[in-house]
Amino acid sequence: MRRFIDDDLIKWKEGKRRKPLILRGARQVGKTWSLKAFGNSQFENLALIDLERNPALRRVFDGDLSARRICADLELFLGQKITPGKTLLFIDEIQAAPRAITALRYFYEELPDLHVVAAGSLLEFALKEASFPVGRIQFLTLHPLCFAEYLEAVGNLQAAVILREPAAISPAVHDMLCEELKRYFFIGGMPACVKAYEETGSFTDAFEVQGEIIDSYRMDFVKYTPQVDRFCLDAVFRTVAQQVGNQIKYSRLGEGYSNPTLKKAFELLCLANVVRKVPSADPSGLPLGATASSKIFKALMLDIGLMRYLSGMPADLEYAKTDLLAIYRGAMAEQFVGQEMAVSQHGNLYYWDRQAKSSSAEVDYLAVLDGSIHPVEVKSGASGSLKSLHLFISTYLNCGGGLVFSSRPYAELPEQKITFLPLYSAYHATGGGS
Repeated sequence: MRRFIDDDLIKWKEGKRRKPLILRGARQVGKTWSLKAFGNSQFENLALIDLERNPALRRVFDGDLSARRICADLELFLGQKITPGKTLLFIDEIQAAPRAITALRYFYEELPDLHVVAAGSLLEFALKEASFPVGRIQFLTLHPLCFAEYLEAVGNLQAAVILREPAAISPAVHDMLCEELKRYFFIGGMPACVKAYEETGSFTDAFEVQGEIIDSYRMDFVKYTPQVDRFCLDAVFRTVAQQVGNQIKYSRLGEGYSNPTLKKAFELLCLANVVRKVPSADPSGLPLGATASSKIFKALMLDIGLMRYLSGMPADLEYAKTDLLAIYRGAMAEQFVGQEMAVSQHGNLYYWDRQAKSSSAEVDYLAVLDGSIHPVEVKSGASGSLKSLHLFISTYLNCGGGLVFSSRPYAELPEQKITFLPLYSAYHATGGGS
């Protein structure tokens, strides 16, 4: 299962200013698999230590954190030589020993020629507790498979390639891609779900795996306590899946809990990377993060397949719909575009919300392409109904043209500064792979 992050890992390996690398991402997005495959294909040998499965190895980081001493101890435990330039040292489940995170600093300072990578579950929680080696480590983030990665994984490599040129796609191929995208809506991009579907062709098998992943996330909730009650976390988890596309109000995330408690639960789910916060931002200038609102925001789920499972939508009735924008009242399409943009925009995901006494307006997302801000809409209607998009374009004259993702084929309306793009092109059209 090839992942686009493979190219980023190779760039890291060959970088002249390389530092120890931490691969971030939610549980079961494929971090361990990707780093093991990288080590086996790009190095003479892989030195893998799993600090969760082998608690004895945690003691290696209890004493003095000299990188040379740690490597010598690990060689004894592993029974293999760790050689700079030839070995990839992979510390998995590093959150189980926060001092191991601190130790990355000394690998950078004392053994700069040794390639060191780390990954873990609920890593953001551990990063808050560890003595963090600022400026001495690098980060990459692994997301669920985007649509192009999914197509490759199920054996449709040519379809993944033609996504780059939506203007050249024939009507017949467009229909085929829309049908494939509908399957992706329900299967999602979690590697185990895609693998289950690819092996059996069964939605039921993929759905069962989704349930297992959700159960594993719920089991992690106990690790969040005593900060927040796990039943509150579960209520917020389910409600966010049902509220994709809507502005989040804490009071609506769960009954019987105070707003501060619901807010804390939401923030913890974001910290665990299973929910993504999408703030409103002012598109007057860059960076968008400088104007991101702490009070006005939407939310996405980690994965569209998990969103489907948690929302409780009737899969048979929703799958029978022919218009992708009609599935689950358009929320699936908005989740999909946001999920693709989370990868293409390197996690920098925002939207536009204009609150005025006389009228309000909202644009689904904002994409930064070649230094220009572009409004992004996920709509099924004709251009004349895109009132908020037209208002945005007429208000922010320095911004780029609008991108409208829908079920229709590619079409340009230069006089209105709008380009209609098929949903399946969201990753490449918003900067992915460029």
